[in-house]
Parts: sequence; C-alpha cells; structure tokens
Amino acid sequence: MTKRKATTIPKPRKAIPVTASPDPDEAGHRYAKAITSPEVVAYRVTMACELPELTNQVDVPGMLKMFKDQGEAFSGGDMRHAEAMLSAQAAALQTLFARLTERAFSADYMPNFESFLKLALRAQSQSRATLETLAAIRNPPIVYARQANVTTGPQQINNRTEAPSRKREIETEPNKLSEGNHELLQDTRASGTTGGGDTTLETLGALDGAEVRVGQADRFPQRRQGRHQGHAARTAEGASRSG
Repeated sequence: MTKRKATTIPKPRKAIPVTASPDPDEAGHRYAKAITSPEVVAYRVTMACELPELTNQVDVPGMLKMFKDQGEAFSGGDMRHAEAMLSAQAAALQTLFARLTERAFSADYMPNFESFLKLALRAQSQSRATLETLAAIRNPPIVYARQANVTTGPQQINNRTEAPSRKREIETEPNKLSEGNHELLQDTRASGTTGGGDTTLETLGALDGAEVRVGQADRFPQRRQGRHQGHAARTAEGASRSG
C-alpha cells in the first residue's frame, strides 16, 4: 500500500515584484513607481496593523494583485467590494461602541466615565456616517441644476423674463392732464396784459416831495392832475385867510 505524499505548501513570497532593467535609471524609476503605487501603500498599512502571526502567512505579490483588482473593479463601476467593506466597517464600529460603553459604566471615577463615553459616542457617530455613505453609493442623490446660457468670458444670461421698469411704465402711461396726448392744455384763466401797458418812459420829476419811479408817471395822469388842483386850492384858501 503506497502512502500519499503530503501536499507541500509553498512559502509566502515577501518581495515586491519589480521588473528588472539593465539601465540603472530605468530600474530606479520602476522601483520608485512600484513603491508609491496605491496597492503597495495599502499593503504597507495593512501589514503595520495586523498581528505578526497573520502577516507571516501573507504572500506579498498575491496581496498586491488583490488590491489592484479591487481598484480596477471600482473604476469599472463594480461597487460590490466597496459596499461589503463599508458594511463591515459599520458593524465593527458598532462593536467598538458597545465595548467602550461597557468600559464607561465599569469605571470608578467620573473622568474615566466621561472619557470612555465620549469615545463610545464617537464610534457610534462614525458607524452612522459609514451607513449613510453606503446608502449614498447605492442610491445616488439627484442634483437639479438650473439651465443658464453662458457666453465667452464671465458673462451669464439667465433664462427669465424681466419685469418692466417703473420708468417705462411712467413713460407709456397716458398723461391724464392732456387727455391722452403729450401736449399741455391751454390756460383758460382770465387773460390780461402781461407787458404792463405803455412802456414809454418820461422825465422824472418831484411831486409833493416824493419821486416818481420809472414807469409810474404815465400810469396815473388823472391822479397827478387832481393832486395839483387840490394843492392850488389849498394855497388859495390859506392866502384868503391870511388876508
């Protein structure tokens, strides 16, 4: 009876695969590109966080390929890995919230209670935010954008009807005083002489000790004559009394 050979498990590879090149500059460029690649950065962070008994079994090229495949799937619209990751993170944060709450209520001093409870509530808030992100990925919000006609440069024209200005309404409104037209109504008030009569100037003279202003001598000829007659009568009367 022949014995079955034990299956040999290959040892995990620990080297980062980089294509060799005889050109030193090209080799250095390829090594720098590999070190700064997203999958290598994710591998380094994962190795720093995991326990040694787990990291010893990790095959570096296989893990780098897994990270690269996940990135390509995400770029192609496959969100299954991202959804699974967010769901696991929300569950882990919920577990952290429960554990920190237990530590808070088992504390003997108030400062310790407050510190653990604050951390617990922070973990609960992060779990809620993770679930909101997961819901946004599965049901993206609809964004309503207002249409605008944008010309060359910083100018922008909005598609809306402008209300007529108050100035235009005033200009187009019929003039009520002119009965619908823009002509002034004729003044129907009693008309009179606006020039002030005869404008012929006469020589100024003294009358009863008062001077006559320009334009007044020819306005009252009868009054001037009456005043001369009265003055002569008073002089005659005074002379007869004195005789």
